[in-house]
Amino acid sequence: MKHSENTNQIILLNQFLQNYEVKLPTDVLSKLYEFSDLVVETKIYGNLISLKDSEKFLSRHIADSLIPYIYLKNEISNKEYRWSDMGAGAGCPSFPLAIVFPQVQFYAVEPRTKRVQFLEFVKEKLKLKNITIIGKRFETASLTDLDYVSCRALSTFENDWDRCKQGLKNGGNFITLKSYNSITHLENQKDIEIFKYNLPQEEQEYALVLRGKHE
Repeated sequence: MKHSENTNQIILLNQFLQNYEVKLPTDVLSKLYEFSDLVVETKIYGNLISLKDSEKFLSRHIADSLIPYIYLKNEISNKEYRWSDMGAGAGCPSFPLAIVFPQVQFYAVEPRTKRVQFLEFVKEKLKLKNITIIGKRFETASLTDLDYVSCRALSTFENDWDRCKQGLKNGGNFITLKSYNSITHLENQKDIEIFKYNLPQEEQEYALVLRGKHE
């Protein structure tokens, strides 16, 4: 079943957004549904997602990918930032964020060839002009002066921070999405912001963690 026709998943995603007082335009939601269908249904680039996760792609993966938008939407507004997603995989969170932040230039950095081919395919299908696919590891991608670098459940917070900080401008921010249990040791650090959240029908608690680069 296509996600644009999956009433239960649509209700769960929209309720999740309403809880944060977010109302996305119909054309934006349609593009998020189309992206979801491409991830779940495209098979020629290998197994992009498990069957279990494909059944809850909107409520689990799209909702999770939109957390940085929920957290930063007022700050970013219409500003033209440069944002790199490190280890982009099948496109979460970089593609959903590129859809809801059309004024931001995104760089989806992913070293695996099949994933890169898939991301290029999706970029063309969705006609997204504000995202560039880079088929390298972040450390060799030659990206500098970035306003934001993000990653989703890649490694430990400390390892991810060490990898990304070379690309951030002074005053730029690193954002990562992780299980809350994995980052509790960061709670009392003054240079770190933590935003806890729950996803629809998921038992565990999650967290957005933000750390700024200040030299």
